[in-house]
Amino acid sequence: MKCPYCLSAVEAEAAVCKICTKDLYLLKPMMQKIEALEAKLAEFPDRDTAEQRIADLEAQIEEIQTRQELEQENAVHWRTQVIQYLGIPLVILLLGHALIIMVYDLPLIFLRVLSIVVPMPFAYALFARRKRPLALWFMGTVVLAVAAVLGMSSITAAIDDVPIFPRSSIEWKEFIEYSASISFSFLTGMLLGGMAYLRRHRSKRERISPWLAAIVSGLGDGKLSPDALRKIMQNLNQFGSTAVALGTTAVSIYTGLKSFL
Repeated sequence: MKCPYCLSAVEAEAAVCKICTKDLYLLKPMMQKIEALEAKLAEFPDRDTAEQRIADLEAQIEEIQTRQELEQENAVHWRTQVIQYLGIPLVILLLGHALIIMVYDLPLIFLRVLSIVVPMPFAYALFARRKRPLALWFMGTVVLAVAAVLGMSSITAAIDDVPIFPRSSIEWKEFIEYSASISFSFLTGMLLGGMAYLRRHRSKRERISPWLAAIVSGLGDGKLSPDALRKIMQNLNQFGSTAVALGTTAVSIYTGLKSFL
């Protein structure tokens, strides 16, 4: 312990400071509490370590919650989710094809634009609500796209008495490109929805990749504070996600409207 008057060391049994001769009897309980608090503070990790630990715990809690939600959804609601986010867009695309091509005989470009626009909001709504397995839903999207194109071919075959499946390499190429356009439109919506979800749920103590943080810190000559570094990393992450979403949008538009450009 230290004397509150002269800050010299005081033995635990002493009632008077041997340096300044001040009476310590009344202050001794408080001095003991201060010493105990200082000992606890000395054991406590530094702020960055504590924040990293909190971030790790938050990530573990979120992962457990997400896993539980997915398990519950897979057990109870997966059929509803498939119908709502894959079945409804499929029906809209088939109805759009029937109206645009068969009923009103409009130019094909209207159908291609519809095929790009329709899947995106459904995918956005799907991924903006909670974390979902991207690869699994993208596989479902591919099934949706192939089913949509085959369904359109079936409608055309029933009315015009033509084969359902492509007959030449050119027709197969158009089939694949049209399916890819629908798939990448849905993928764009999933990425945008995932970005919206992360913006709402991103922790201020979000974990930063050590090697990437070292690169960014080196570019700033080591003068960046942890908060500034975290902000830069979040901006880079958001920029990367946006760039990927723009890329998938470009692929969807190109494959869908290639023949009209």
